[in-house]
Amino acid sequence: MQFAHDTEPSLVMAADLANSAYEGDERLATVTALREYLREHEFTGWSSADSGDLAPIHALREDLVRVWAAHDPAEVAGIVNDLLAQSPQQPRLTRHGSWDWHLHFTPDDAPIPVRMRAEFAMALVDLVRSGNVDRLKTCAADDCDRVLVDLSRNRSRRFCSEGNCGNRTHVAAYRERQASGSGGRRDEP
Repeated sequence: MQFAHDTEPSLVMAADLANSAYEGDERLATVTALREYLREHEFTGWSSADSGDLAPIHALREDLVRVWAAHDPAEVAGIVNDLLAQSPQQPRLTRHGSWDWHLHFTPDDAPIPVRMRAEFAMALVDLVRSGNVDRLKTCAADDCDRVLVDLSRNRSRRFCSEGNCGNRTHVAAYRERQASGSGGRRDEP
């Protein structure tokens, strides 16, 4: 399933927010860090972020963590409905910068946390409506519980991109095969 060109970046941004306090390492503790996160994700008005935005964005992060933990479409829909209820919506088409036509759901002067909440909620609406809640995954590495959005065609993504988890897992499996003597090779007859 291919999503609208503005849905995928919103889902990736939501996953990055959910992962922003992984193992107690708070990556969005300062306004500078928040602005960098918003700038990296090309969020409109990123430079206007201030210290008053930090606590509401941290609260939004907790809602997103609950979404990824839910797995059940009905439970995800309930959380998304709560997000939508907290977001005054005024959908409109817009284009700016390198972005072609896409939706904004709140006024441009709405606080950044309100705009983020609405944008993430609407991206999650697309997942629920299209039957793709299973694309919200947790990293398959034994020592990682970061979240990810599997946007691959065949739903085969298993590892997050932050901790080199896929590479570490594959190297460990290779070394285990080497140590057991199989080496992954077939014996010649």
